[in-house]
Amino acid sequence: MVNTNQKISVSELRTLFNGRVIAPEDGEYEEARTVFYGGIDRRPSAIVRVADAGDVSRVVTLARENGFELAVRSGGHSTAGHGVTEGGIVLDLSLMKDLEIDVEGRTVWAETGLTAGEYTTAVGAQGLATGFGDTGSVGIGGITLGGGIGYLVRKYGLTIDHLLAAEVVTADGQLLHVDSESHPDLFWAIRGGGGNFGVATRFQYRLQEVGTIFGGMLILPATAEVIASFIAEAEAAPEELSIISNVMKAPPMPFLPAEVHGKLIIMSTLVYAGDVKAGERAVAPFRSLAAPLADMLHPMRYPEIYPPEDVSYHPLAAGRTMFMERLIDRSAAETILDGLQTSTGSMAVSQLRVLGGAMARVPADATAFAHRKSKMMLSIAALYERAEDEATHEEWATNLMSKLMHGDDAAYVNFMGDEGTARVHAAYPGRTWERLTAIKAQYDPTNLFHLNQNVQPAVR
Repeated sequence: MVNTNQKISVSELRTLFNGRVIAPEDGEYEEARTVFYGGIDRRPSAIVRVADAGDVSRVVTLARENGFELAVRSGGHSTAGHGVTEGGIVLDLSLMKDLEIDVEGRTVWAETGLTAGEYTTAVGAQGLATGFGDTGSVGIGGITLGGGIGYLVRKYGLTIDHLLAAEVVTADGQLLHVDSESHPDLFWAIRGGGGNFGVATRFQYRLQEVGTIFGGMLILPATAEVIASFIAEAEAAPEELSIISNVMKAPPMPFLPAEVHGKLIIMSTLVYAGDVKAGERAVAPFRSLAAPLADMLHPMRYPEIYPPEDVSYHPLAAGRTMFMERLIDRSAAETILDGLQTSTGSMAVSQLRVLGGAMARVPADATAFAHRKSKMMLSIAALYERAEDEATHEEWATNLMSKLMHGDDAAYVNFMGDEGTARVHAAYPGRTWERLTAIKAQYDPTNLFHLNQNVQPAVR
């Protein structure tokens, strides 16, 4: 039961923790309660920026014993705003950034307050990497627990495919070491099951040797033929090449000619994780699909794939995501282009990620991430300026996604908003859902960790 009436004594809280307790009267409160996406205006009673696992355990125990709603925040990129609560407590991991790299053993222990960019830069100095997503400011906690689909997915698989162990504070306040031999059921669940089972304080990852890559941005004019051909080439490409493409109207980027601004483009980031010369050969088919509007492909160190971000950027967005069992063909590409043209948002985009490779070779039941055989992931989003226009853009996103679905309704928890129980089930179909609910009942029987894409505990 969430307690919405009891007041939190901030002075008492400050005696309990080694980290920083931020209250509504503190000057940093407004910044501390703000998550990545705009339009989320929740005012927690306290934000605890924990310093260590002991602090995490004490926050969890406090919330459980007093009935306070608990939000857990790593990077704060949940589209549903799950990193903040109205009236409850935010457990903020952002101070926990310790990183212990074993270069010889190719492993690393990383605290979950690190962002993907911070982690990638640190291990990249040793010519090593773990694949995360497409945004450097995302916290490694949330993206790992949900699966992790990024620039190394075809060559090395999902983020969770490199997870060797974790330290997790469960709902009873215990800090557990979790791996394939110690609490193997929980280890299975946290690899794709999201934040349903506890607070991950540290992860141990296997590292891959990824030094100089060939990649960067390639922008082509977007026609149905170019899009369909691009997707077909991406599937046929060597597994070393992973691509994230955004079909959208060209923003006024300084490196694009003025006459292109507002025209439909396919803006892609390509990463070839292998020999540079082989990478040049691998991207040649994409360059030849149409005259590039911008070609920034070149040899680079892998951490350069995460450019600096504007920390003041908090977009209002309506979006949908699904896994697909087939590739985008010309007809589907036309549907996407037509849909983007009808959006009244300040920006509308469809993101396309061709999957396969190492990700698909892991058995579907090996982890809680159940969509190993999906050929691609498709997302659509509309960015807008006025909160009162939310319903209009949500309707647009729903309608366009429904036109693209042909039995493909599988969901990715890391990209889901507040879309209802049915979509959570779509992320965890069949036996995966049954197994997760049983594990939830064991480790969090009262559903303390419910601010997530929620798996409710099975009734015993």
